[in-house]
Amino acid sequence: MNGEELKRRLEAGGIVYGTMLSTSRNPRWAEPMAGFGLDYAIIDMEHSPRGRSEVADFLAGFGMSGVVPIVRIPIPDSHYVTMALDAGAQGVLAPYCETVEEVREVVAAAKWRPLKGALVRRVMETGEFPSSATRAYLEERNRNNVCIIGIESVPAVENLEDILKVDGIDGIFVGPNDLSITLGIPDQTDHPDYEAALRRIISTCKAHDTPTLIHHTNVETTVKWLKEGARFVLHTTDARAMHNGFREEFTAIRAAAGDVSDALGESTEVI
Repeated sequence: MNGEELKRRLEAGGIVYGTMLSTSRNPRWAEPMAGFGLDYAIIDMEHSPRGRSEVADFLAGFGMSGVVPIVRIPIPDSHYVTMALDAGAQGVLAPYCETVEEVREVVAAAKWRPLKGALVRRVMETGEFPSSATRAYLEERNRNNVCIIGIESVPAVENLEDILKVDGIDGIFVGPNDLSITLGIPDQTDHPDYEAALRRIISTCKAHDTPTLIHHTNVETTVKWLKEGARFVLHTTDARAMHNGFREEFTAIRAAAGDVSDALGESTEVI
């Protein structure tokens, strides 16, 4: 699968499955990830300490994997968008967007690079290109690019209707930690106010034919919101999945050996 195919599956009403990579950085990880059943993987640069060259090497490893690599950039800024795409990403996730202006800047860089400045602003505002040839060239050059916008605060939710009027958004991302904090209920993902906010986001996105990603870290919650309409499934992280896998298997082995020592606890990773 590539970025264009991922977008087509979503446009046809299908579901795609992916995870967040918070720890993995060696390009050799791309090969085993190809066998995990993932459609895409998001490489985190917002909360994980990865440098630009490290990300470029990691992205190179995904070249033949069939897993669509998407980079979560540090901030919603056009320069970070183009750096990620120039390094080999097939998409970006721009975190913590709250205004139409921020979203236009991100979409412009993701969909129309390398056009910049006044001319790309004109494209976003009026749809006018330097020529039909320029438009065709840019559409072909950027056809694999997936553009995901992070809605992670109360102001962002309140502005979502206007944000979704910006053409070129391929998905809306929700970060439960950030959103719940702004709601005044940190990490209470079963709180009625949090659930009401998610339902508002999903219904608003459905009205604009835009899929929603909600980054939950346990199967029960991911499945719950999949059933409520989050077709762009983003589940757990590499570090948490490894933690849980070792915990489950070694707990069983310790039990067979009669070992009653304290079992490994839940992962505390929040990104």
